Amino acid sequence: MKHPKLTLIAALLTTAATAAPLPVVTSFSILGDVAKQIGGERVSIQSLVGANQDTHAYHMTSGDIKKIRSAKLVLINGLGLEAADIQRAVKQSKVSYAEATKGIKPLKAEEEGGHHHDHDHDHEGHHHDHGEYDPHVWNDPVLMSAYAQNVAEALIKADPEGKVYYQQRLGNYQMQLKKLHSDAQAAFNAVPAAKRKVLTGHDAFSYMGKRYHIEFIAPQGVSSEAEPSAKQVAAIIRQIKREGIKAVFTENIKDTRMVDRIAKETGVNVSGKLYSDALGNAPADTYIGMYRHNIKAMSEAMKK
Repeated sequence: MKHPKLTLIAALLTTAATAAPLPVVTSFSILGDVAKQIGGERVSIQSLVGANQDTHAYHMTSGDIKKIRSAKLVLINGLGLEAADIQRAVKQSKVSYAEATKGIKPLKAEEEGGHHHDHDHDHEGHHHDHGEYDPHVWNDPVLMSAYAQNVAEALIKADPEGKVYYQQRLGNYQMQLKKLHSDAQAAFNAVPAAKRKVLTGHDAFSYMGKRYHIEFIAPQGVSSEAEPSAKQVAAIIRQIKREGIKAVFTENIKDTRMVDRIAKETGVNVSGKLYSDALGNAPADTYIGMYRHNIKAMSEAMKK
C-alpha cells in the first residue's frame, strides 16, 4: 500500500502538470489534431479554421485576433496555405509562431506530382493565391513525420519542462504515421496502376499522388477558390469518358455542384466524400482517421 503522503505528492504533481495547459492556436483543424496528439494534456488547442471548413476561403474575425494574442504559441502550415490576413495577424501579435512545413521539400503548385490536367485546355482556373508551392503536405504521411517533428520542436521551445513528454508522444505518433503509410501502400498497390485515377473537386491530393502513384484529376487548382473555365470542365468530362474513371469524389469542405455536374454528364456515380483540407466527424475527426477513410474510399472506388 502506498504511503498517503506519497500519494498526495503524486496527486499534486499530476495537478501541476495539467493545471495550466499551454494555450496553442493552430491555423486549421488538421494541424490542430497533430498538435493535440503530441501535446496531450500539456496543451490546450484552438484552431482558427475548424472541421469541415475551407482554409482557402476563410476570412479572419476579430475573435481570431483575440485567440492569437492570448496564445503562447501559434502554429501555421506555411507554404501559402494561410491567407495574408492570418499571416499578418500572427506576425503583428508578437506571439511565438512556427511553420509545420519548415524544411519539407514542397511540390510546385503546377507540378504534375500525381495529378493531371488535359493538355487541350488552358490554365485560366489556375491563378490561385498560393503562389509557387502546393501547401497540402499532410496528404503524404511520410512527410507528416517531419511535420510532426516541427510541431514537437515548437512545443518544446514554448514549454521546455514538457520536453520528455512531447518527445515520447512524438515517437508514438511517428510510429502510427509509419503504419499509416504502409497500410496506404498496401491498399493502393492492390489496385492495378491503370485504375489508380481519381476525380476530386480541387487539386489537394498531389502529394498523395506522388507518393502512391495515383493520378488525380481536379476541375479546380490548388486553391478551392480558383474557378475552372468551361473549356477545362469539358476536357475533364472527355477524359473521364475516355479513360473510364470510376472514382469520383466530392470533398467535405466544398460545394459539390461542380463534381455532381461532371458525374452527371459522364454517367458515373459519385463514389462518396473525401476529407481534403479539414477534419470532419468521426472517424475523420483525427488526421489518421481522416486519412484512413480516404485510403479506403479511394482504393474501393478505383477497383469498380
